[in-house]
Amino acid sequence: MKYAMRGVGGADDYGRLDLAYRLGDPWNMESGLEQARFAATNALVARTFGRVGSLLEVGCGEGHQTLALQQLAGEVYGIDVSPTAIERARQRVPGAQFAATDIEHQPWGDQRARFDLVVACEVLYYIKDIPATLSRMSHLGSACLVTFFVPALVRVGPHLEGIAGLQKDWLHHGGETWLACWWRNQ
Repeated sequence: MKYAMRGVGGADDYGRLDLAYRLGDPWNMESGLEQARFAATNALVARTFGRVGSLLEVGCGEGHQTLALQQLAGEVYGIDVSPTAIERARQRVPGAQFAATDIEHQPWGDQRARFDLVVACEVLYYIKDIPATLSRMSHLGSACLVTFFVPALVRVGPHLEGIAGLQKDWLHHGGETWLACWWRNQ
């Protein structure tokens, strides 16, 4: 895993990310910690947005969080740059639609507010151009939500501050903390 992830942060290194997924669950998403994060994220989404018609998950990986998010949406879509991860996501969440691509090339339509909610949980720190990704999320979603591990606040936080109507809350579990940020698009 250390070899696969060397130099990945903020680099858009799709090949290295796919290499990490050859391990299967490289981020230990089935752990109690991650399951607690999924539950906390779902509670925040339910409280803030209620049930949504359509949801796009950016950086869905192997579909672990997608499985939780599908409880909140009529239609669930997921993208990840790793074809290996997408194949596992399709097996884990057969009712969702997945594509091995980035947000610029997602295949389900480019119209403004195409999705009721676009989420990017624990993925922004792997993306080179965070402002472009946030802009694309805002174009595609009526509302957007991102979460990230607090140590990434220095890298990710400044890019969120200029978003109109930005809301924030903290997610905590077992001594770990994440920041959740969301906004509605006009």
